[in-house]
This record gives sequence, structure tokens and C-alpha cells, in this order.
Amino acid sequence: MKKQCYAACAMTLVTAPAWAADEAPLNYVAIGMFGLFALVTLAITGWAARRTRSAHDFYAAGGGITGFQNGLAIAGDYMSAASFLGIAGMVYATGFDGLIYSTGFLVGWPLIMFLLAERLRHLGRYTFADAVSFRLRAGPVRSLSAAGTLVVVVFYLIAQMVGAGKLVEVLFGLDYHVAVITVGVLMIVYVSAGGMLATTWVQLIKAVLLLTGATIMAAAVLALVGYSPSGLLGAAVASHPTGARILAPGPLVADPVSAVSLGLALMFGTAGLPHILMRFFTVPDAREARRSVLYATTFIAYFYVLIFIIGLGAIVVLTGDPTYGDGRGGLRGNLNMAAIHLAHAVGGDVFLGFISAVAFATILAVVCGLTLSGASALSHDLYASVLRGGDASPREELRVSRAATLVLGTLAIALGIHFEDQNVAYMVGLAFAIAASVNFPILFLSLYWRGLTTRGAALGGFVGLATAVTLMVLGPTVWVEVLKNEVAVFPYKHPALFSMGAAFIAIWLLSVTDRSPHAAAERAAFRDQFIRSQTGVGAAGSSGH
Repeated sequence: MKKQCYAACAMTLVTAPAWAADEAPLNYVAIGMFGLFALVTLAITGWAARRTRSAHDFYAAGGGITGFQNGLAIAGDYMSAASFLGIAGMVYATGFDGLIYSTGFLVGWPLIMFLLAERLRHLGRYTFADAVSFRLRAGPVRSLSAAGTLVVVVFYLIAQMVGAGKLVEVLFGLDYHVAVITVGVLMIVYVSAGGMLATTWVQLIKAVLLLTGATIMAAAVLALVGYSPSGLLGAAVASHPTGARILAPGPLVADPVSAVSLGLALMFGTAGLPHILMRFFTVPDAREARRSVLYATTFIAYFYVLIFIIGLGAIVVLTGDPTYGDGRGGLRGNLNMAAIHLAHAVGGDVFLGFISAVAFATILAVVCGLTLSGASALSHDLYASVLRGGDASPREELRVSRAATLVLGTLAIALGIHFEDQNVAYMVGLAFAIAASVNFPILFLSLYWRGLTTRGAALGGFVGLATAVTLMVLGPTVWVEVLKNEVAVFPYKHPALFSMGAAFIAIWLLSVTDRSPHAAAERAAFRDQFIRSQTGVGAAGSSGH
């Protein structure tokens, strides 16, 4: 009885939808908003392109972004399709699992604020590899950092491309492949032309739109239950097919090992995301870097509260409603579309158009940030610093960056097509696991442990990377769901507990047993690095430069 009541309340807010479960006419409001966003951001890209004259402009927006702007842009980078579409869909399907993801994504921010932000800004130039290589040999460390960055970026890009493809497919009736290609082409244009300045302003606009849209949707959901959070939770329990089981851990964290492994990935992976760390070099000083984290934490915390409300609202409003079903017991367009369907249920075609355009902007903005970090790893860390030994001209480095953007965009399109049916929040969880297993251990130990050596960082980091990727391939997601084998070789979906542990142990063991002259010099240089990381002044560096 309660279920029918809540569904009826939701439908009184809008007229009956015009589209059936197996087909969808063109939503001209959404198309118009898509077009408007594309035109505005292309104009911004043209403006930014005229101001992007050097590598410092391309990678770090000239260092002229304020703490508030950067905090909002970081939030825009972080509030991805995995959060807006994936977590809402996860809450709709399993309840508690979505809360674990949203909480895990958030708790990594204090770690960045208190341990990394200021020191990173003092030591780095464009990428976090600049900071790590301050006292270590640049070649091996930058090679590892670039490899870790590229793997993280690829997994993260898969999630965004899947979300974009499904969104456009549901709204416009376009083929999924065409939708993914369209997003990929726009991404290549934005990054290759406007660099970090264009990417930052795309993120700022997207963050404001997303926070506004999510606030309106959450308020509409709470209005159905008299603005009572407990009433919303009770309505969700009454509506969901599994009842009170949505309050307990679901299939994504079905055992303690999975829960711990997922928690480690989400918490420490945040501190190793290359496209987030790269943003700290866009501000003029460490004070603004610290302010960036404070603003970003506030915006992100607020957003994840809204997402959980939206997910519960989707349970109440969409469960059992054939209007939004696919005829087989699921949602049309899969679980990633729960927030999109809820927007229509509570606000009609106009609000659906707005939320869809915001979701598209969300995806496009995040893939721009990811692609820029991947391109910088290839051009700045590998080509200019390793292959050319620091002798590449800024013009040459920019040319390689734009070529790398084209390669990454093409790869993102291909992988987005191949991983079409995966939940986007889960795919981002895998990216976090790699970041926690490769980037975070090296970055943390380089800033805080005197005993770290190049051999330990490079070889130990590759141990973490190889372990994480191998366990993912042998785990249920790839081995069974993608490669169609019957039983997974590695039984857990989340490898971070094992791969992160392997990385720390290998880095420690290989460093403490390193008796080379290079190792002695690197340990001695820790004092200079510590002074520089605290004050921004001091020694110019050691073997890393």
C-alpha cells in the first residue's frame, strides 16, 4: 500500500511520461541544453587556447587559479559519472553498498589536506612525479609514475565513457557506439586546444550545475515524505524487493576481506589520483592549495549526502514502475540511469533535460581532466623528462601532449564500447585500487620516509601495479563477466588489500637493502626535501633533477 502511495505522490508532480519502456522519443529540452553547454564550453576552449602559450599554461593554467576556484574545480573533477550515475544506481539496487562507496570516496580528503597538499605544491611543477623525483633519480621514478598514471586514467575513463554512452543512448535513441564516439571527439578538442585553463573552467561550470541539479532533485524526493530522512529510509525499505536487506552490506562487500579492500582503495586511492593531484599545481602557493582542499571537501561532502538521498528516492519512486523498466525486471538503460529516470519522475521533461545535460557535462568535464593528466604523463614525464633528458622545448612538449590526447581519446572510445555493461561506480573503484597500490605508496613515502630509494620506489611500485592489474584480470569482474570464464582465479572483486600491501612491503624491503652510492645520496637529500616541502624554499634538489 505504501509503495502505491509514494508512486502516486511522485506522479502528481508531473504529467504522465510520453515514452514507453522500450523506446524513447527525442527530448528536445535535453538536446537544447546539450547544445548550449557544448557551445559555451567550446567558446571557453577558444578563449583558453589564445592564452595557452607555454607548457606552464597548458599543464597548470599559468598557476593563476584561486583556492576557491580550484576547490570548486577539484569538486567538479571528483563528482564524476561514477558518483552521480553509478552510486545512485548502486543505492537503488543494493542500498548499503552505495553508502559505503560514497563514504569511502569522501574520507580520503582529510588525508590529502593534512598530509599531502602543501608539500606537494612546494615540491612539484606540473605532475606529482615532479615531487616524487625531487631527491630520487628521475628516469626510473617518472617511468613508473607515468605507467601508474596511465593505468588509473584508463580505468577511470572507461567508467566515464560508459556513463556517457548510456546517457545519450537512453535520451536520444542513438546507438551506444555513436554516443561514446561523440563524447570522445569533444574531449579531444577541449584538451588539445585549451589545456588546463579550459579544463578548469569547464569543471567550474559543471560543478555549479551539478550541485544545483542534485539539490533540486534531493529536495523533490524529500518532499514526497514530508522532508523526513527517516521517513525516506522507511519508504525505501518498504518499496525495495529485498526489504530491510538494503540496510546491510550487499554483494559488493559480501565478506570482511572485500569490505577492507574496498575501504583501502577508496580512502588511499583518492590521495593517488593523478588528475586530482595535478590540480594543486594550478594555484600560486601552498596556502591556496590548502584552501583548495577545504573548499573541495565541503562541496564533495554535501554532494554525497544528496546522492544517497537521490538513490533512496529512486527506490521509492521507480521500483516496480513499468514506465522506466526494460521489460525484464531492470531499468531501461541499466542501473546507471536511475538518477536520470528519477529526474523525469519528479520533474518531467524539462527537469529531465536539465539533469541529463548536467550529467553529460559532468562526464565531459571529468574525461577532460583525466585525459590531460594522462597526456602530461606521456609528454612531460616520459617524453620530455625521460626520453629527452629534460632537453625538449616547450613547443615540442606541447606537440607531444596534443598527440597523446588523440591517442588517449581513441583508446577511451574503444574501451568504453568494450565495457558497456559495467557499473560505472565499480569501474572507478578499480581505478582507485590501482592509485592506492602505485601512486599513493610512493608519494607518501617520498614525502615522509628518509629511507626511500630509487630502487625501492621504482621496483616496489611496479610490484604494486602488476599485482593490482593481475588480480583485477583474474578476479570475477574481468575473468568471469568480461572474458566469460566460469570461475574466477582470484575470488575477490577488490584487490587493494593485497596489491597495496605488496607495494609497501616491496618498497620497504628493496629500499632498506639498497647499499648503492645513489641510495646513500638519496637518503642524505631527504633533509633538503623536507625543508623544501615545509617552506617552499631550500635546496634545488638532488639526483632527481
